Amino acid sequence: MSKLQPLQFYFMHFMPYPDVAPGRPQGQWVDIPNRRFDPKIGHKLYKEYIDELVLADKLGYDGLVVNEHHATFYSLMPSCSVIAGALAMLTERAKICVFGTPIALTYPHRLAEEYAMLDVMSGGRLECAFPLGTGMEYWVNPINPSFSRERFREGMDILMQAWTQPGPSRYEGEFYQYKYLNPFPLPYQKPHPKIYIVGSGTEETVNYAAEKGYGYSQVFTPIAAQLKSFENYRATATKNGHMPDFESIIISAMAFVAETEEKAIEEGKDHILFYFKNLLKTDSHLNSPPGYLPVDRLRKRLQSGAGQETEVTWEGLTSVYRTALGTPDQVAERIAFWCEQAQSSKIILHLHVGDMPHWKAVKNLTLFAEEVIPRVRKLTSSALQVAAE
Repeated sequence: MSKLQPLQFYFMHFMPYPDVAPGRPQGQWVDIPNRRFDPKIGHKLYKEYIDELVLADKLGYDGLVVNEHHATFYSLMPSCSVIAGALAMLTERAKICVFGTPIALTYPHRLAEEYAMLDVMSGGRLECAFPLGTGMEYWVNPINPSFSRERFREGMDILMQAWTQPGPSRYEGEFYQYKYLNPFPLPYQKPHPKIYIVGSGTEETVNYAAEKGYGYSQVFTPIAAQLKSFENYRATATKNGHMPDFESIIISAMAFVAETEEKAIEEGKDHILFYFKNLLKTDSHLNSPPGYLPVDRLRKRLQSGAGQETEVTWEGLTSVYRTALGTPDQVAERIAFWCEQAQSSKIILHLHVGDMPHWKAVKNLTLFAEEVIPRVRKLTSSALQVAAE
């Protein structure tokens, strides 16, 4: 391990559209009619959600995370760059992490220019995380998912060439050909912003991030599976001549803080359940379109029964995912433990979850910043120092 990095707390916003009609399907069902979207409600939500992100900057969070999804209630961010552009102007100090546009579903040179523009606008505060894109993204875009990984790798190569080689340069690939790869502007940070790869534990994704020396973040898989992926990532990165540190791994957690544990559960539990039961819900055929998964991995998934609908229970969620509800002391202890367990100094916090109203999100953001973060720093400083030596 390299020298100790200070703990970094990032606030992530999914910007959901919690449908007001009860008893109807929600979540990542890409065929839900878009006539159910009410622009007046959307306008109100955008204002509240951006206010929460700006508040996080003022409260001292180290970073703000925005992501991108398409054609679902799950997220009101079909373009994370639009929200990041607003934050670049409305915030002053926090890093802005785009978690991010699937590069296989766009033109890589355009994304290189967009992200460079954001980095310049923010004065060098941009961080970039690149996902392959969920299966739903490939149902709503005219891209064959069978070539998703090849397109992803080629797109990343183009982006890195655009950022690191003087232009104009040429690129001749299987999916893209450029006679004049010559992006304007170039990133503010040199040679480029910090780069992470986002995945769900697929071995190919973990190995790719490690081989290239990029950071890695894994989302919405059980803790045990994540820890195994992190171990594989570090071993592969070291084998390829890279030196991963505590900042190379990003973990995430859902948290709600209140005066008592009972109050925290009362105010936060239902919103987390709504997220998993409604907004995150999808169908296996939408999540895994033909060709999206390699044949061997698809076979393993089918044999294991993964993808079959199971009942979401609170006990199940809290036992396998990083979910902390309680007093500042209780939440801080859990967060500190998770950071030490994963050997990570960067944690993404989901403090607005599901259909949580604005006032609760503000309360949660504020209490976490003022009461939990100082406690976590105190609890983890000595432990992480020992691990880094």
